Amino acid sequence: MGIQEKIREIDEEMHRTQKNKATEFHLGVLKAKMAKLRHELISPSGTKSSGQTFDVKKSGDATVAIIGLPSVGKSTLLTRLTNAKSEVAAYDFTTLKCIPGMMEYRNARIQVLDLPGIIEGAKDGKGRGREVIAVARGADLILILLDAAAPKQIGVIERELYGFGIRLNSVRPDIIIKKKEYGGITINSTVKRTNISDREVMAILNEYKLHNADVVFRVNATVDELIDILEGNRNYVPAIVVVNKIDTIPLSMKSQFPPNYILISAESGLGIEQIREAIYRGLRLIRIYTRRRGEKADLEEPLMMRTGSTVAEVCAHLHRDLKKNFRYALITGKSVKHAKQRVGLSHIVVEGDVIYIVKK
Repeated sequence: MGIQEKIREIDEEMHRTQKNKATEFHLGVLKAKMAKLRHELISPSGTKSSGQTFDVKKSGDATVAIIGLPSVGKSTLLTRLTNAKSEVAAYDFTTLKCIPGMMEYRNARIQVLDLPGIIEGAKDGKGRGREVIAVARGADLILILLDAAAPKQIGVIERELYGFGIRLNSVRPDIIIKKKEYGGITINSTVKRTNISDREVMAILNEYKLHNADVVFRVNATVDELIDILEGNRNYVPAIVVVNKIDTIPLSMKSQFPPNYILISAESGLGIEQIREAIYRGLRLIRIYTRRRGEKADLEEPLMMRTGSTVAEVCAHLHRDLKKNFRYALITGKSVKHAKQRVGLSHIVVEGDVIYIVKK
């Protein structure tokens, strides 16, 4: 029996099983088995590449992947956002490879990837779905593009991405699992736990052949979130949802979309600037300015970093050997109390900081 058949059998059994105290152990085991099978689909061992890949060398300050079903207007949107020319036609599967383009916005150079349309079952390999979603796993932000006439497409896309280990607009659950040589399983929580019982935790750990460990929950986690931590291969990626062809539906239908969705017409250019701003904010980019000894800060070409970046990361961005030769940095800006304050590698920079690095 193949992996997909095994997954289907487990899924059917889970739907047949009612959730209650008597079945929680069994359901926990089933979910763990399902996750391990999906892990094999994401990272199959012993298989050779077919030579066909959508891998594109990353460039710029960040990478955005456009994901959507066929014929939702991904190629037209790429052309609007960037200088790239992706083939556009009024039929499915026009784009059969990954087309990169570069979007320049607020001093940032953002790589945008137009990926082939995915279909239901993509996570299981249908329509070269694995190759498409694998590129999305490596993106800094995912732009989900929907057709205004088919809003339920969002459910298909979210299920496919979730099944491939992508967690949209979420953070890694704060669960600590420390393996040990003996002593069995110890479970502690710093918060009240209502979504998963000790019995379910034990069932899942047992399925992963983990019999001696200290487990600490610092969040009211679910069964799925515990499995995500045990799998260790989940990607937590920010996402924005864009609805295309909004000019092709009646005005009364626009209210069906959540307020955080961006409504556009890629064909006419409506809403394109709003997307650019949403991408920039979603990537959490900040501008850092550098200066050399005896010179003013270079305000024309800022260094684009991510919110929460440290001086060490700034050094790595500037030159691979700079961190090794680092002595201290002088910073002027909102991250320090006074101008030219001396800081170390662990200092976190913020928007507008001016940094001068002193080497040994």
